[in-house]
Amino acid sequence: MLHKFEIKTSSRTQMLDITDKISAIVAKECLENGIVVVHIPHTTAAVTINENADPDVQSDMTRFMDELIPQKNWFRHMEGNSDSHIKSSLFGCDQTIIIENGKMVLGTWQGIYFCEFDGPRTRKVFVKLMG
Repeated sequence: MLHKFEIKTSSRTQMLDITDKISAIVAKECLENGIVVVHIPHTTAAVTINENADPDVQSDMTRFMDELIPQKNWFRHMEGNSDSHIKSSLFGCDQTIIIENGKMVLGTWQGIYFCEFDGPRTRKVFVKLMG
């Protein structure tokens, strides 16, 4: 079962909580036990799992990444977004989550985040359920 949805970002670097969208897909398919794979088919975006209780965590992460890997004019890639490619590779384009008793197995404070590093843009998110 493959699902796809689009997400619109509003800034160059941004983390958007997509946990509810993924949970809704899992619930719709009534998969009791298995896995869900979240895939981001972009070279300047990523997906990660992190804390979803305090929005300062996402702010801290995006600020740290922008300071660690700033947008510089000395990168050789002519599109001016080499920093975005590096950040995407560091975070990764996939997350796999266990489904048990019809629900994703996430920690109390965990959420699934779409990570934008070259926005604003309209992006695709693919969700594959296997059980």
